[in-house]
Amino acid sequence: MTGFPLSIPSSYEARQPVMLRRVLRSPKICVGAGILLVFVVLAVFAPLILPHGPDEQDLALRLLPPMWDAGGQPGHPFGTDHLGRDVLARLLFGARVSLVIGLGAASIGLLIGVMLGVLAGYFGGWVDQAVNLVLTSQLALPGLLLAMALVFLIGPSLMVVILVIGLMHWTYFLVVTRSATQRIRELDYVRASRVAGASTFQILQWDVLPNLLAPIMVIFTLEVGMAILAEASLSFLGVGVPAPTATWGLMIAEGKAAMFLRPSLVVLPGLAIFLLVTAVNLLGDGLRDILQSAAKG
Repeated sequence: MTGFPLSIPSSYEARQPVMLRRVLRSPKICVGAGILLVFVVLAVFAPLILPHGPDEQDLALRLLPPMWDAGGQPGHPFGTDHLGRDVLARLLFGARVSLVIGLGAASIGLLIGVMLGVLAGYFGGWVDQAVNLVLTSQLALPGLLLAMALVFLIGPSLMVVILVIGLMHWTYFLVVTRSATQRIRELDYVRASRVAGASTFQILQWDVLPNLLAPIMVIFTLEVGMAILAEASLSFLGVGVPAPTATWGLMIAEGKAAMFLRPSLVVLPGLAIFLLVTAVNLLGDGLRDILQSAAKG
């Protein structure tokens, strides 16, 4: 073995067409990706679709019902909130916030967890013990309460919420990558790379990380959903992204005062959270099923 990139199993390229067919035939992946694509398109093109901005107020039109109820107006198909703001506009702009926070926080968790997991799994010894101590300390802390305290102390903003949630969601990445790295480091092609004179960095780059991509992808999709739920919880409790930025958790918090008069103010953002998190989880479950069947086959 002379080229370290070639140390990836030779059947990897041969399996790609089979994996692609399995992805396209997976109901979970198709449904999850379809729902997620709808959210992404609506969030990106919201300014072009909507006649109203998410923060435009009209107190003369406050608490309008959805257009399918008596008294609804076509100009506000999902009604308006207590300040006369269009609910549909706030839902679509809230999707932007949820997607950005979900992807950003999961990416931060990926960087922290994979780095620590690979180091602990490959080197073992005192490095593994130190990482396990950090992991145990993290798991012993109440995640939501700690996130609330950090956001409150630093000051709520979009970037702070992304950073705090990311710092709370790296443990799954660490546990899985550590275990997988411990197995990979004992395989023949890794030993061959050592004998050929590859440095530790080259072995990690060409032999370890490429073989961790599959579990990392699955965990990433699931962590995106967890981050979206965490942001909605923080916003509902008043320590998330500050008002007047439209977020689904804040919409539920603001709508609960009028939920008996206009239940749609709570039901619609709650349904949006449910659909988006379900779509991301279906995508992750589908990828996991395909990878498990590929490993068996």
